[in-house]
Amino acid sequence: MDQRTSGLQRGLKNRHIQLIAMGGAIGTGLFLGSADIIKSAGPSIILGYAIGGLIVFLIMRQLGEMIVEEPVAGSFSHFAYKYWGKFPGFLTGWNYWILYVLVAMSELTAIGKYINYWWPDIPVWVSALIFFLFVTLINLTNVKIYGESEFWLAIIKVSAVIAMIIFGLFLVFNPAQDSNASFSNLWAHGGFFPNGFEGLFYMLAFLMFAFGGIELIGMAAAEADNPQKTIPRAINQVIFRVLVFYVGALTVLLSLVPWNQLNLGSGSLDKSPFVMIFSQLGINWAAHLLNFIILTAALSVYNSGMFANSRMLYSLAKQGNAPKLFAKTSTKGVPVPAVLLSAILIFGCVLLNYFVPEKALGHLMYIVVGALVLNWAMISLTHLKYKKFINANNIKTHYPALFSPLSNYFVLAFIALILYIMWTQGFKESVIMIPIWIILMFILFKILNPKAD
Repeated sequence: MDQRTSGLQRGLKNRHIQLIAMGGAIGTGLFLGSADIIKSAGPSIILGYAIGGLIVFLIMRQLGEMIVEEPVAGSFSHFAYKYWGKFPGFLTGWNYWILYVLVAMSELTAIGKYINYWWPDIPVWVSALIFFLFVTLINLTNVKIYGESEFWLAIIKVSAVIAMIIFGLFLVFNPAQDSNASFSNLWAHGGFFPNGFEGLFYMLAFLMFAFGGIELIGMAAAEADNPQKTIPRAINQVIFRVLVFYVGALTVLLSLVPWNQLNLGSGSLDKSPFVMIFSQLGINWAAHLLNFIILTAALSVYNSGMFANSRMLYSLAKQGNAPKLFAKTSTKGVPVPAVLLSAILIFGCVLLNYFVPEKALGHLMYIVVGALVLNWAMISLTHLKYKKFINANNIKTHYPALFSPLSNYFVLAFIALILYIMWTQGFKESVIMIPIWIILMFILFKILNPKAD
């Protein structure tokens, strides 16, 4: 076993990696968060997801070039630490860790919303607590159990989305007498941009939340069999997944019911447009089935979030940027202390839903976007440092990033645009928190590493 990943075990097979990569991209941001975007952008949400998918693919190729050469635990932090400096490694690792604590909290909150579709009298915090205990137990077993659970959860939601697209196409091509199903719904009700391009433009920041989790491939690299083959294959399929699961699914669904006739209401964060469309069509069995599928999707992303932040905390401890306790693993290769600390913080979601259930999901999603864009910016900046190093040493990599360094600058410009949108759309606090977070991390870094450069 590679010494750099000593303690962890390579228990993830190719099928696990492919489904982890696929499953990480299909969660609350698509199934629940897309409701608000539809209200603002109408059918142009389809173009928005295509743009977001392109940006994420470029980031994944940049990350992929590094992890194929060095498949290590906590990949983002490791590369920033090695090729940029001690503080960038420290910042990247801790930002990613807190990001996935927040992602897990968001998905856990969403799970409660889906349960309320069937049983509205059950408080969200009760559902969150039950699933919190379940997923924590999965992550305290060995990585093979995690891999298998994620494989089957992802299989369910991937198969369901494909089935939903096929069923939706059937309804479009064979509409009932009282049905308005038609591809013309994509442009007949105010046009493809019913609220102008601005309607989509100002939703881009919220839309990007849907892609949080797609970089889980990097976290799984240290525990993957033959990462030189499985990682490139998984990354190359990102564009296909975006086209099918985002562009394809929304194209079909928004053809079934005119976007402006969706009964999303004012609190649309609580409602899935996927479920509402089939419910409005009177196909209740499909709505119930879809709600179950969406529930498994949120559970899947939450499961992967717990996996990701425990491995990042383990990596930080191995670097000396977290207490050594978190570098300890069980005989089955599970970083138990790291899993438990992550679980304790994620438990805060249960408390949040107990005290402020109406606002919990909205607040979490926008805070996550702030941490997410910082994470993506650090990946792209780290890759620039990495390219400088390998070019200086005439090193040829097996899986070079696309159009680098131009793609890096393009990604960073897009991230700046996302921050501008957040600033102008009433989420200044999320943007302001980024430099405050960096300063706090720098102070903590200096306290823990007084002799560091």
